[in-house]
Amino acid sequence: MTLPILLPGLLYAALLALLLLAVWRLWQRPPAATFTRTLPAQGFAGDTLPLEARLHLRTRLPTRVVLEDPAPLTVVPAAQLRAGGLVWGESRLEFSTTLTLNRRGVYAWSGARLRWADPFGLFWHSAPLDVPTTLEVYPGTHGLRLPNLLRPLLSEGALSRTLGLDDPISLRGARPYVPGDPPGRIHWRLSARSMSSGTGELTVRELERTASSSLHLHLDASGSEVYIESAVRLAASLVQEALHLNLPVSVSDSRGATPSGSTPEALRLALRKLAEVRATPGQVAPLPDPRPGSNLVVLTQGAPATLIQEALRARGRASRVVIVALPEGFYLEPGENPRRQWTGLPDSVRELERKAGVLSGAGVLVYVLRGDMSILRLG
Repeated sequence: MTLPILLPGLLYAALLALLLLAVWRLWQRPPAATFTRTLPAQGFAGDTLPLEARLHLRTRLPTRVVLEDPAPLTVVPAAQLRAGGLVWGESRLEFSTTLTLNRRGVYAWSGARLRWADPFGLFWHSAPLDVPTTLEVYPGTHGLRLPNLLRPLLSEGALSRTLGLDDPISLRGARPYVPGDPPGRIHWRLSARSMSSGTGELTVRELERTASSSLHLHLDASGSEVYIESAVRLAASLVQEALHLNLPVSVSDSRGATPSGSTPEALRLALRKLAEVRATPGQVAPLPDPRPGSNLVVLTQGAPATLIQEALRARGRASRVVIVALPEGFYLEPGENPRRQWTGLPDSVRELERKAGVLSGAGVLVYVLRGDMSILRLG
């Protein structure tokens, strides 16, 4: 009596198992999918970029599909790309949003994945969509505006009567003394003549300007992460301003130097170098030889003695060398609130200040930034 009762149930279970097996086999094959992602390949930290994604599907059977395309963690889309539905035949999906670039770096974006299943949603499958995209996020620029005082520091490539470096052997004329003029520029003979005539006015010599052939910017990465983030923003500002002045630029760190040039590709390589810089505490890398006649600017946190020696060695090729020290805690980003300090300047920075006069005589200028000072305001 039991066997006739169980037989219909077994037949029903067998038919159900065959149906499930058929569903699994029929929808195991992935649908034909073409996925494209369109966005600018480069941007600066803090920028907002447009993003467009397109999905083209072709299915032989009614299929449930879900598309997921998570962005890198430091790139925040206004809306996450996740869409799906029931499709049959040919279908197209377009998606538009914006991306906010939060942090500098070079990111590989290849995380798109397509999931599909039968119309009942019983068996789900997934496969990656090979859409390799490289996104270069460059450091944001310095918070201060770039005034004309920056240009004498860079020594732009075109000769000018007002911009560039002073040429001590080329006298353009004389003018009345202005507070802040170097004492060594006072024209004592004309000043004495003015004294004798009763006007009592000091006169200074006004020199012509010369130009260097290029800018070489070296970033000493042997500091902390806080220093690195400030240094790369300052370096990005100097690179962009130098190229705005048609001055060839090269950027170097512990991994080497970028080719010197003033083309868009040279700018991209220089900014990519800054995007990839990582702190290497305690590891002072050799300073690459600058281009002959270039203006070498070295950004450092603690100004180690080996770096100063490298700068003096590079002076043999560079027309000018500038060491800029950004002591962490003493140098602040524009608008940043001061932090409580329990210690003084690092000994290496104090030693750099003591040697500033001797280094200046050897053609190596020294700037130690404190508070919210900026090399962008020096000249």
